[in-house]
Amino acid sequence: MNGPVEPFKIKMIEHVGMPDEKRRKEAIQEAGYNTFLLKSEDVFIDLLTDSGTSAMSDNQWAGLMLGDEAYAGARNFYHLEKSIQDVLGFKYVVPTHQGRAAEHLMYSYLVQPEQLVPRNMYFTTSKVHVELPGGKMVDIIIDEAHDPENEHPFKGNVDLQKLQAFIDEYGVDKIAFVNVEMDVNMAGGQPISMENLRNLREFCDDYRLRIIFDATRSSENAYFIREREKGYESTPIIEILREMMSYSDGCIYSSKKDCLVNIGGFLATNEKDIFEHTRSMVVVYEGLHTYGGLAGRDLEALSRGLREGAEYNYLKYRINQVRHLGEMLMDVGVPIVKPIGGHAVFLNALKFLPHLPRNQWPAQTLAAAIYEDSAVRTMERGAVSKGRDKETGENIFPALELVRLTIPRRVYTNTHMEYTAKSIIRLYEKRDIIKGLKMIYEPKYLRFFQARFEKI
Repeated sequence: MNGPVEPFKIKMIEHVGMPDEKRRKEAIQEAGYNTFLLKSEDVFIDLLTDSGTSAMSDNQWAGLMLGDEAYAGARNFYHLEKSIQDVLGFKYVVPTHQGRAAEHLMYSYLVQPEQLVPRNMYFTTSKVHVELPGGKMVDIIIDEAHDPENEHPFKGNVDLQKLQAFIDEYGVDKIAFVNVEMDVNMAGGQPISMENLRNLREFCDDYRLRIIFDATRSSENAYFIREREKGYESTPIIEILREMMSYSDGCIYSSKKDCLVNIGGFLATNEKDIFEHTRSMVVVYEGLHTYGGLAGRDLEALSRGLREGAEYNYLKYRINQVRHLGEMLMDVGVPIVKPIGGHAVFLNALKFLPHLPRNQWPAQTLAAAIYEDSAVRTMERGAVSKGRDKETGENIFPALELVRLTIPRRVYTNTHMEYTAKSIIRLYEKRDIIKGLKMIYEPKYLRFFQARFEKI
């Protein structure tokens, strides 16, 4: 199968090396079989993350040269503010150095001790930023999202009955806000429908509950709405985005994904109290409210990238390159999450390595094996990422035990996708001989970043 045609041409290249088999075995062992701990120089194709790994356009690079590095009131902030108002429709903007800083500012203001934050499946940093002020994140995603084989077109949808059950059990005052992720990462990059967002808004209005979006991959979500939802077949992406955002009270945004930049984030809202508080606190943690920890040049690249990332032709290519990789694997029976998501292909490690028990970390094992075979770096999204129960200290083994093959934007060619597919297919054919791992070091927070393992 041929991949999608790139809607761009390459102006600059970066040389990469291919470590030989001996070096690959040494490198993954030195990294404690954790792909986050590999050195970049030992990686041939890096599918660890799509965060900050995009290739910027000539327009964005030109914007870097127009950086106003004034400490206060840099013109690039006002360019960014205008882009967010035009594309997303929010009035107030607070820039941050990346998305988790925006989470910290937003969630520490909205979450009180012992409050719940219902969300359409957790994300790692989001969960921690809810827990640090004493809250608890609970799952309200539809059941289909926990089934890798289910081909529901909008597996990111919120189950309103689950949300109602939490309100009935704990009372509306115990709900800090409802948190909605676009293109749900931990479910396999699965979108939420406009109809579901509209219904959720009506539901939350009845209870006077705020809705805060994790809008990090909202442009890719908007593409899926245009592709799959009746009535949006020819609607411009920006119009879809503005309608999506109109159903929220604010958003946090890691600009390192859909905005096609290497650093940056922001929060945006139409709520004056959220804006005033976070604008005050950003000065404590990030920098003045007109730069938020970013250089003027980065603000400009972000401003331009938000607009570029919402272009239909780019998004069509982007989504279909991910599909190209996924379809090559599906065609030969490699188990992946269906339907193929927006930013990554997710391998179902429980079906790929059914002989490994959960306490031998199948997804972590598979990610390490892929690197050892081909120098392709992927990442675990399963029990290691999920962590431990806060109260009992026991490991949590979620229904989804996945390996994420995350495609950086505008970086790799379809040939790179084909090389990756061949490696994974080769491993699948000899999967029975792959042995598990045991964890030998575990940090207190977000253990998947720094945990170390050894082969059993």
